[in-house]
Amino acid sequence: MHHLSTHTWMRPEPLELTLKRASSLGYASIELAGEPTVHGVSETQALLKKYNLACWGCVTLMYGSRNLAAPDRSQREDTISYMKSVVDLSAGLGGKIVTLVPCTVGKLQPSASPINEWNWVVHGVREVALHAAQKGIRIALEPLNRFETYLITNVSQTLQLIQDVDLPSVGIAFDTFHLNIEEPNLVAALRRCEGKIFNVHLGDNNRLSPGDGSLDWPLIIQTLREVGYEGALAHEAVPPIDRTPVGAFGSKQIEPEPWDVDAGTLQFLKDHASGVLKEEYYTDMLRKTAETILPLIQ
Repeated sequence: MHHLSTHTWMRPEPLELTLKRASSLGYASIELAGEPTVHGVSETQALLKKYNLACWGCVTLMYGSRNLAAPDRSQREDTISYMKSVVDLSAGLGGKIVTLVPCTVGKLQPSASPINEWNWVVHGVREVALHAAQKGIRIALEPLNRFETYLITNVSQTLQLIQDVDLPSVGIAFDTFHLNIEEPNLVAALRRCEGKIFNVHLGDNNRLSPGDGSLDWPLIIQTLREVGYEGALAHEAVPPIDRTPVGAFGSKQIEPEPWDVDAGTLQFLKDHASGVLKEEYYTDMLRKTAETILPLIQ
């Protein structure tokens, strides 16, 4: 049975505000931003209970030096340690998955030979996945589009990585926005992943909320049923910030600066062509996803 979930990284705000909004709009779970130093297990559990939400899992936030394909061994080891801590956070909150992005988001040039980078990523994913399996957590590898990474951008690459890691607890996080860019046919790509889809991220072709673009959501949901996927459908819409008079920049989309956000989070948001969204604008995005998806899964 599918249920509606949402990521928490798209707007920096108190977690309670995020959970209160999601609960009021009919969401059943969250996919928590993978920052174990920010989200304590006991406090987060209490908030989830207060708003009758589950933790579906966590997602690795790959900014700064986080990179499984880094030539520097200590950097790779630090990345593995970070990913294991995200696994521990998910397990502590009763989560089922960790969405794992192998490389730094926004890094578009390789730093080593293809064979070395591939082997480092296989090794790193396997080590994290073995740790996760001990805690009952499945690893969902997420391919990103070519404008956010140069490595792991489509279904063929992801399925090869899954094969090379060779653990049953490793599958794919199928993001409709990213893979609509990279795959010739999105529905055919879903079918190729049958049995290996461990998570699904929702964004329309323009990365707005489902229903604000051109993707065929009834067909996507029906295909997910046909391939046997029964997990969360996680809202992950991210709007491009319109700095022209057309978009009424500064009055409609964005909170006025200065933004009280740590440097890493702010860079991550900017790398996604976004910023600190106004609460009303952000709420409307989650509402649109719920209005589009809930009737298809209830």
